[in-house]
Amino acid sequence: MSIDVWAPKAERVRLRRLDDSGDTVVEDVEMTAAADGWWSTPVDLADGERYGFVLGDGDDLRPDPRSRRQPGGVHEASAWFDPSVYSWNDAAWTGRQLPGGLIYELHLGTFTPEGTLDAAIGRLDHLVDLGVTHVELLPVNGFNGTWNWGYDGVLWYTVHEAYGGPEAYQRFVDAAHAAGLAVIQDVVYNHLGPSGNYLPEFGEYLREGSRNTWGDSVNLDEDAVRAFILENTLMWMSDYHVDGLRLDAVHALLDERPVHILQEIAERTDALSAHRGVPLTTIAESDMNDPKLILPREAGGYGLTAQWSDDWHHTAHVALTGETIGYYEDFADADAFRKVSEGGFFHDGTFSSFREEKHGHPIPDAVPNWRLVTFAQDHDQIGNRAAGDRLSQTLDFDRLAASAVLTLTAPGTPMLFMGEEWGAKTPWQFFTSHPEPELGKVTAEGRIAEFAKMGWDESTVPDPQDPATFERSKLDWDEPDQDGHATLLALYRELAKLRRTRPELTDPSRDGLSARTTEGDGGRVYELRRQDLVVIVNLSEAAASVPVASGVRVLLATADGVTLEDGSVTVPAGASAIAAPPL
Repeated sequence: MSIDVWAPKAERVRLRRLDDSGDTVVEDVEMTAAADGWWSTPVDLADGERYGFVLGDGDDLRPDPRSRRQPGGVHEASAWFDPSVYSWNDAAWTGRQLPGGLIYELHLGTFTPEGTLDAAIGRLDHLVDLGVTHVELLPVNGFNGTWNWGYDGVLWYTVHEAYGGPEAYQRFVDAAHAAGLAVIQDVVYNHLGPSGNYLPEFGEYLREGSRNTWGDSVNLDEDAVRAFILENTLMWMSDYHVDGLRLDAVHALLDERPVHILQEIAERTDALSAHRGVPLTTIAESDMNDPKLILPREAGGYGLTAQWSDDWHHTAHVALTGETIGYYEDFADADAFRKVSEGGFFHDGTFSSFREEKHGHPIPDAVPNWRLVTFAQDHDQIGNRAAGDRLSQTLDFDRLAASAVLTLTAPGTPMLFMGEEWGAKTPWQFFTSHPEPELGKVTAEGRIAEFAKMGWDESTVPDPQDPATFERSKLDWDEPDQDGHATLLALYRELAKLRRTRPELTDPSRDGLSARTTEGDGGRVYELRRQDLVVIVNLSEAAASVPVASGVRVLLATADGVTLEDGSVTVPAGASAIAAPPL
């Protein structure tokens, strides 16, 4: 085999082979300079063999930028991993298309007590029973430390060792497919973490003088860096049989080339999908409210499958909680629910008080509803609160039931965050485990200072470096069987089943879709119509009546007292209901 590395900054590169412990040098192999900053050497590495690169005339070992495995962490030697060794059992897997789907977002380290891929396999039946179709994993690539959200990754080709490493990842995807679940992997291409990032020693992976919210921008002007990203996307969907990618914060990808990196990702994903014969999905996270991401290439778009809709989340959050601080302020507008339900974005060229400028663009009517991923909770909107509190820690059952109904009847593709389905009482907080004391101190102090500006008491902001912050963020799997939790879980299961059985709820067209908000006593009533199916969420303090078509019957009610008479459905205060004609 040939071992290659892009290192245009180096005048000399050696491949260092080490013993099984990674502590003793076996040999250094001089690499030969090739074109465009590449170095190469013919050498056969055994599966699991430790190795790395030495740049220049020094003696410091650096991990392989494309390392698949880091047994000793991101500062130590890489271990050669051959993905073809694994014997897959998913030859009959035909994939899952996103339309009609239900996504479940989870963080491996806190999804189970063990925090591993193999332990997560043991909970896949729960997701199947819930009605989930796609499991979305927060980033799994290598970061420094033991636990982390995953967005501080520095070795994009690895699978974090504490989760089980790359072979465990293959086992997880294989098991998910056997259970009928597609896997979406969250990937971060817009920045690198603060510790263990040796890429700048090899070449110009980062753009000097250009920073985004999280650090230096990735240098998309460089061909080798673009290839580094594009080949990584294909690795997940080929070597690991992943069914799609969630692309983190794509607004931070600065690309001025005629063909944007996102379009290249979409094109290569589509080609691989055709080759594999299974649907492959690309989902963008973006705060631009720009439909260009999901418009087809022939219409001037990038051709991605879908994008997250923060506007839908903000609208639902304000409706359920009454919070209107910061970016939530605009979403107290009585027309917000109609706009996000019928058009996808609230800010579609309108003035954003948070940004202090006009924001967003309208989505063309021809774009199907399912191309927006909609959610009432996710890792960001929980974990980036000062105390990492979920809706279930402040809202009563009626409001949590309303959240379930709103989420699973929304025109978009619904997504749940782990534990949401039973109203988990465990928080999901911001946690890190930086081994460097100074970095840990800066992270903790920065977190406290951030929320102090918003008026939060310092004592209410957990220390992200405290192991207890990580431990308290783990799900409690005893909860789903307990009173209250079990009732809410049953509601989510019933709603997911209703979504599968009622074609109105997954209709991609905007025909027959309408929404409105009416003011009631002490609150609002939200009404969503999908043809003759009507969803009523009564967040007022009095009963509300909504006219319905003849022949309609009540399909679901979250509380007693829902009545149907004289051509109207009457829903008690705080309750929600769904009504439709028989199929």
